Amino acid sequence: MITDPDTYVRGVPYDELARLRRAGPVVRVDDFWAVLGHAEVRRVLRDPAVFSSQLGGTQIRDAADLAYVRRMMLNMDPPEHGRLRGLLTKAFTPRAIAKLSSQIESWARELVLAVADRGECDFAQVAADLPLLTLAGVFGVPEQDRRLMYDWSNRVIGYQDAEYAVSSTVSDSEVTGLARAALAVRPSPGPDGSMPDPRTRAGMPDLYAYANALGEHKRGHPGEDVMSNLMQHVRDDGGRVSLAEFENLFWLFSVAGNETLRNGLPGGMLALLSHPAEYRRLLADRSLLPSAVEEMLRWWTPVTHFRRTAVADVRLSDVDIRAGDKVVVWFSSANRDPSVFPAPDTFDIGRTPNDHLTFGHGPHFCLGAHLARVQLRAMFDAVLDLLGFAELAGEPVRLRSNFQNGLKSLPIRWAR
Repeated sequence: MITDPDTYVRGVPYDELARLRRAGPVVRVDDFWAVLGHAEVRRVLRDPAVFSSQLGGTQIRDAADLAYVRRMMLNMDPPEHGRLRGLLTKAFTPRAIAKLSSQIESWARELVLAVADRGECDFAQVAADLPLLTLAGVFGVPEQDRRLMYDWSNRVIGYQDAEYAVSSTVSDSEVTGLARAALAVRPSPGPDGSMPDPRTRAGMPDLYAYANALGEHKRGHPGEDVMSNLMQHVRDDGGRVSLAEFENLFWLFSVAGNETLRNGLPGGMLALLSHPAEYRRLLADRSLLPSAVEEMLRWWTPVTHFRRTAVADVRLSDVDIRAGDKVVVWFSSANRDPSVFPAPDTFDIGRTPNDHLTFGHGPHFCLGAHLARVQLRAMFDAVLDLLGFAELAGEPVRLRSNFQNGLKSLPIRWAR
């Protein structure tokens, strides 16, 4: 049940996760060990020497092209992971972050202001533009090309969803020459309506064509963006980030960095809509916004799980795990572990402490966590200022995915 993507069209199966967790913090499901307890998830994530990201990748199902996915930072182990992450961390300079943070606040307000007089909107579509604008700022991508990242993340993250798997919303008449060259190699559905596997390099030729051209451009014509900083950095040994590394970082940010927040924003809104007393509490006391954002991240955990592979025999909780076993940490369960979160199914915007694991833990802790929090605070600041109290105007439409807790549509209305 917890791995069937059809389950998630109706919602995350929290009751089933809780039932399994009561049986034990580590239980056997299908062909893997599901790690459901908060402490056990932290243990797995902080110990890459025992629980490897690289050995089998980070998806439950074995990768069709393991050599390809191992080149991505998300699927690396130390020391290679630390080398690349360290370079990227240095590229996020205080100046670059301060500039982005200021722009994010302006973008969020503009997006909400554009719909404020209508009295209704699809909040999922409005919110989707904020992470696209932010990522375009990180990469120095021309603003008119940002919707490419919308389609790419749809195809990769939404490959289990018939609508998202064939996402193609960008016309070559509205983008730059870089984007037109990428669109020229964009795959089309086959006779049976299916697309090539987006979890392989061959399945995303348009993304890689764009990334390669952008990396070349940044190296020769650097701007003030984070990726220009990265491409200009020279290591102590004289080495630089390769174009291949840049391509894979571009994939990671464009897809994973986009989709997680794109679902977190409407998920946070749905949390407020589903708990009107907490919504009114936040309107009355805006000082609660930082803790409300943390509770949104916990209550609507965007990424449900990640896989590791045991490098050696190990005992976790009371379970003997063998070398080579799949070990899947379940964030949706850990973030509702009653041993850490009193009344874990209650949405409480004042919850403190709130040690959620939405951004992970250990060496793979999300690099974009700060920017994600900035975007969430900026968007809900704008919503509270410009829309006030809103309510559902229709049934939310969920993404068919067992990996991303996603919302494709969230219709809302408010008093003009």
